[in-house]
Amino acid sequence: MLADGRRLHLQDGPIDLIIEASGDARAVRHAYAAAAQRFAGLLDALCAELSALRTPARSDMPAFGHPVAQRMADAVAPFAGEIFITPMAAVAGAVADEILKALICPGITRAYVNNGGDIALHLSQGARFTVGLVDRPDEPRLVGRAEIDANGPVRGVATSGWRGRSFSLGIADAVTILAPTAATADAAATVVANAVDLPGHRGIVRQAACELQPDSDLGTLQVTRQVPRLGATDRSEALGAGLTMARALLSRGLICAAALHLQGDSASVGSATFVSLQPQHEQPDA
Repeated sequence: MLADGRRLHLQDGPIDLIIEASGDARAVRHAYAAAAQRFAGLLDALCAELSALRTPARSDMPAFGHPVAQRMADAVAPFAGEIFITPMAAVAGAVADEILKALICPGITRAYVNNGGDIALHLSQGARFTVGLVDRPDEPRLVGRAEIDANGPVRGVATSGWRGRSFSLGIADAVTILAPTAATADAAATVVANAVDLPGHRGIVRQAACELQPDSDLGTLQVTRQVPRLGATDRSEALGAGLTMARALLSRGLICAAALHLQGDSASVGSATFVSLQPQHEQPDA
C-alpha cells in the first residue's frame, strides 16, 4: 500500500500499476487481495508467448493461451492488413483491463488501474472520474481534463507519442484516446500517434527501432528520436493527418474520443468532454 493508505502499488519488471478502489472497506480489502493474486505470475505468462505477441497482426492469427495475450491480439485485430501493428501495442492497456476485472466485486463503487498512464476504469451507477491530460509525458503538466461518467461508454484511457516510454513512428507529443476498454485505447493511441507525422521532413531525426532495442517488435521501422521546432503550417498538417485517422476510428466505433497534442497545439474529436487547462487547485482522479 502507498503512504496515503488508499492506493495499491503492484510492480513486476516493466509492469508498474497504481490501483485505487472505492466503496465498502471490506470489499476494498478483498478487491486488493484479488488484484494482487491475479497479478502474480502475469509477466511470466506473457513472456511465454512473447515471440507470437511481437509478430504483426493478421486476420488468421492463432488463439493465445493467456487471456491478457488474447486481449492484446483482439485489440489490434481491427488493424490487421491495414497498417503495421503487433499485439504489443496493447500490452499496457490489456494488463490494466485484466487487473481491473479481478478488482470488481460487490461493494466497489468505482476503481481504476493505472499502468503507466494507460488506465482501465470501473464506474457504478452515478459514479464519475476526472482524468488529467498532459501534452508532454517527458515533462508532465496538466493541460486539461476529461470528464468520464457511468452513463457513457468510456472505460479505458491511453496515451501515446514519441516523447513517451514506447517508440512511435509519428511526431505527436501526446495522443490521448478514450475507448470502451484500456486495451482498445492503447492500440488506438499508437495508431493515431503514428499518423501525426510529416513524412520526408528533413529536420525530423529517425532511427531503426532494432538499433535502439534489438528485440523491439518494430524491427527496422524508423522511430522518431527528435523533432525540431515546427512552423504553424507544419503543425497543422501533422495534426490534420492524425485527426483524419482519429475520425476514421471514431466512425468505426473503435474509440469514443481523442485529444492530440503537438508543440503546444491541440485538437480533439469525439463526444467526450475535454476541458482545457484547469485551475491549479483542481486535481484529477487519475
